[in-house]
Amino acid sequence: MFVDDPRTLVSTDWLAQHLNDPDLRVLDASYYLPDMGRNGRSEYDAAHIPGARFFDIDDVSDARSELPHMAPPPEKFMSRMRAMGVGDGHQVVVYDGAGLFSAARVWWLFKLMGKDDIAVLDGGFPKWLAEGREVEDMAPIVRDRHMTVRRQAHLVRDVTQVSAAAKLKNTEVIDARSPGRFRGEEPEPRAGLRPGRIPGSKNVHYKTLLNADGTLKDAAGLRAAFEAAGVDLSRPAITTCGSGVTAAILSLAMERLGKTDHSLYDGSWSEWGAFATLPVATGAD
Repeated sequence: MFVDDPRTLVSTDWLAQHLNDPDLRVLDASYYLPDMGRNGRSEYDAAHIPGARFFDIDDVSDARSELPHMAPPPEKFMSRMRAMGVGDGHQVVVYDGAGLFSAARVWWLFKLMGKDDIAVLDGGFPKWLAEGREVEDMAPIVRDRHMTVRRQAHLVRDVTQVSAAAKLKNTEVIDARSPGRFRGEEPEPRAGLRPGRIPGSKNVHYKTLLNADGTLKDAAGLRAAFEAAGVDLSRPAITTCGSGVTAAILSLAMERLGKTDHSLYDGSWSEWGAFATLPVATGAD
């Protein structure tokens, strides 16, 4: 049975019931890979959930890094959120246009900044539309709200920490990319990256955690997907993917299972695959 949880995942019914709450803020975090042929901002401008603000993952990022959409410094996050009218005391619901693809990344980013009152909309905008719910094409009037941030460093890992974990084998490194990319049999969507995976990592393709309608599977389905990949959920976990977006879906799934000892490798394969000095595994185990 689905249980709405304003700190992880809420249903379209829940959002419809709370849409006019004065302290609710809805974010459209639609983001797509270059080969997906879609534009999140254009889709938001055409239609979005009433009152939603557009959250640009590439803009709310660390501009000092050459890696894509790395987590921003806390002060930049605060500044961008205040400009969007999102602050302390707000319950945030984030969704995307794919169902569940990029919204979990923003959920994780809020958690990283110490903000727990955020949930992903289960099934996202496709489910909202399929149910015939109201949409609009005008951006809301924004009123500034102060935001306090306290960065939770334990939720993110850098390349040195991931390398140590892979060598020590004391942590489950879980890759959300497709099996073909994980085995090094499919090209990476970003140029210049070696094919393959972090040695010792396990593959839980994010799509195996989703139902056909883009909603997240129930607890039994989530647990089965991790166990089928040989993941020991009793051990600490680090999630990874191509650029730290779909890795957050794995993080969200584990949080739904009550597992809290997980972190996300922000650089993911965009970083690991670019450095010849880092070891790479290919093929089947």
